[in-house]
Amino acid sequence: MKIVSWNVNGIRSVQGKGFAETLARLDADCILLQETKAQADQVAKALAGIDGYHIYSNCAERKGYSGVAILSRQEPLQVINDMGIAEHDREGRVIVAEFEKFFLLDVYVPNSGEALARLDYRQSWDTEFLAYCRQLQSQKPLVACGDFNVAHREIDIARPKANYNKSSGYTQVEIDGFSRFLDAGLVDTFRHSHPDTVAYSWWSFRAGARAKNVGWRIDYVLASGTLAEKVRQAFILPDITGSDHCPVGIDIEF
Repeated sequence: MKIVSWNVNGIRSVQGKGFAETLARLDADCILLQETKAQADQVAKALAGIDGYHIYSNCAERKGYSGVAILSRQEPLQVINDMGIAEHDREGRVIVAEFEKFFLLDVYVPNSGEALARLDYRQSWDTEFLAYCRQLQSQKPLVACGDFNVAHREIDIARPKANYNKSSGYTQVEIDGFSRFLDAGLVDTFRHSHPDTVAYSWWSFRAGARAKNVGWRIDYVLASGTLAEKVRQAFILPDITGSDHCPVGIDIEF
């Protein structure tokens, strides 16, 4: 099974940038999108020309904000929106597809914001989202994909010293929050397969950051340990454009 995760930074925006052709090129069994910035009917309309997939989305109450979607060739046993916590669920950040052998979770983790204004909220999110992941893992192995909005280690960010404890996505609070997912038995599949590879998944639109490869690795595929051993390939696809993020993913054999 090939699983690809991509923060598209607006599904309607990416539509005019060869999105359908890119999805065909990716040829994935499951495609997980984040930051769709659209309501359910708008997501359905944007994906109307994409054949061969069952499509599910979870949208924020606020229009044009956040949102996640799963495209799956195989019909899941069930699809679950949200975590059951009103404070978090209104932003449409989590959707889960249950398959026979595992849960597949798509997440768009909150950004801590300008001047770290949402860092306290981010802390509570990380705690409660981890509890939700643990709950799923207690039933079946889990693959959790998405934009986690944190560079975990120095190798995951082009300019660690300039950003440490100053920029959203690279504070010790966020780093520690992500570490707890790994402590809970989830494996960072890319770093597990490529321990010393410098690769990024997000670049600012400013100052030609992508052309200079001044980036951050903030998009992840995490997998329960039992599944991580079945991953044949973990990859990042920086040559695929259309968003400020690029797709990341795994090939896994069950």
